[in-house]
Amino acid sequence: MTFDYAPAPESRSVVDIAPSYGLFIDGEFAPASDGKVFKTVSPSSEEVLSEVAQATGDDVDRAVTAARKAFEKWSALPGAERAKYLFRIARIIQERSRELAVLESLDNGKPIRESRDADLPLVAAHFFYYAGWADKLDHAGYGANPRPLGVAGQVIPWNFPLLMLAWKIAPALATGNTVVLKPAETTPLSALFFADICRQAGLPKGVVNILTGDGSTGAALVAHPDVNKVAFTGSTDVGKAIARTVAGTDKKVTLELGGKAANIVFDDAPLDQAVEGIVNGIFFNQGHVCCAGSRLLVQESVQDELLDALKRRMQTLRVGDPLDKNTDIGAINSAEQLARITALADAGEAEGAERWSPSCELPSAGYWFAPTLFTGVTQAHRIAREEIFGPVLSVLTFRTPAEAVEKANNTPYGLSAGIWTEKGSRMLWMANKLRAGVIWSNTFNKFDPASPFGGYQESGYGREGGRHGLEAYLNV
Repeated sequence: MTFDYAPAPESRSVVDIAPSYGLFIDGEFAPASDGKVFKTVSPSSEEVLSEVAQATGDDVDRAVTAARKAFEKWSALPGAERAKYLFRIARIIQERSRELAVLESLDNGKPIRESRDADLPLVAAHFFYYAGWADKLDHAGYGANPRPLGVAGQVIPWNFPLLMLAWKIAPALATGNTVVLKPAETTPLSALFFADICRQAGLPKGVVNILTGDGSTGAALVAHPDVNKVAFTGSTDVGKAIARTVAGTDKKVTLELGGKAANIVFDDAPLDQAVEGIVNGIFFNQGHVCCAGSRLLVQESVQDELLDALKRRMQTLRVGDPLDKNTDIGAINSAEQLARITALADAGEAEGAERWSPSCELPSAGYWFAPTLFTGVTQAHRIAREEIFGPVLSVLTFRTPAEAVEKANNTPYGLSAGIWTEKGSRMLWMANKLRAGVIWSNTFNKFDPASPFGGYQESGYGREGGRHGLEAYLNV
C-alpha cells in the first residue's frame, strides 16, 4: 500500500541570502580585483539565488599571502588553543544547522531530509572530532612534535558542499595549517556562510580564506608557488590535471576522485535489507556521490526476486521539491550534469540494455531525472564502465564469489564497494579481494569522522577522516 503525503515544505525564511557576496580574504569580504561576478541558481527552480565574486589570479595571490601571514601565529598556538576554535565552530554549526540545511538544499538541489539529517550532523561531527585531535598530535603515530605544512589550497565539489568543506578544513586547522578554499562554482553559498561562522567564532584573520570562482580560480590556487598542500575532491579528469600541475614540486597532494562502486548481493543476503541498501547506495543525493553503488552485482539465483522487490521500492520514491520533507530524490545540480546523465542513459539503451523507471511526474522547471534501472547490462556497456554521477543503476549478475570479485574489480576506479551476505567468512574473503578503499558489509554509505575514506587507481590517493586524515597536513 502506498501512502499519499501532503506537501510539507521547510520554510525558506530561516535563511537570509544576500543579493551579492564578495571573496573572504584575511577575515573580510571584498569584491574580486576586476569586479567580475557570476550567478548561482537553485537547480530545482532555476531561480537566481545570488551573485558571487569571480576570483582572479591576483585574488588568489592576496588570499595565499593572507594565509601565509596568519600561519606564523596560528601554527604557534598550543593544540588545546586551536581546539577551542574548532569546538566553537562545531557548536555554531549545530546552532545554525537548520539555516545551513535549507541553504544547502536551495543551492545544491538535495532533499532537505538529507541535508538536515545526514550532511549537517556530519559537518559538526568532523569539527568536533578534529578538535579532539588538535592537542594529541604527538600521539597520532606520526612521531614526536609533528609540524604543519603551511598553507593548504583546497578545492571542493558541488555534491556535498558543506561536508566536503568540513573534511578539508577541520584537519587542516587542527594540525596548525591555514587554508585557502575554493568551493564549486554551482554551490558557493554554504562556504560563504561558513566564512561568517569563522568570524562568529572569532577565528584569527587569514586562517581561513574562501575564494569563489570557476575552474580557472582553482587552477591558479593549485599552481600558486606558496601553497604547500593541495587537497581536491572532484572528477578524475580534473584530478589528473592537478597531479600534472604539482608534479616536480614539493607540494603534498591528496586526491579523492570518481568511482564506479559495485554493490554485491549474494543469495543468502537479507533481501529486504539489501533493497534498502541498494536504494540508499545509488539514489541518495540523486546519485551525486563519488562512492555511489552504481553497479549492482546480484547472484543469478536471486536476481528475479531482488529486482521485483527493488522495482516495488523504486515506485515509492518521491521526486520533487528539495525543501519538501517528504522528498526522496531532489534536483540534478546543473543543466550540464543533467545533460551528461541523459547522454549516458541514452547510450545504455542504444547499446542494448533494458531501461526501466517508475512512473514519475517531474516538475516543469529545474533540472530533473527520474530514478532509473538498467538490466541486461554487460561489462562492455558504457553505463557499466563510466561514472554517471546520477540516479542510474546498472545491474549485472554473477554465479560464484570469484566471478563477483572479477566483475567488481573490472574498473579503473577503486573507491568503495558493498557486500551483502550473512556469512562473515565470505564477507572478509571478499573484502580482501576487492580493490576498493572503503568496503561496507550489509549496509552502504555509512560515514564516521573517525573512519578514513579514500581510493585507489583512478579514484585518487590519500585518505580523509580518522587519524589517517591528519597525515596529509603534517610533516611526517
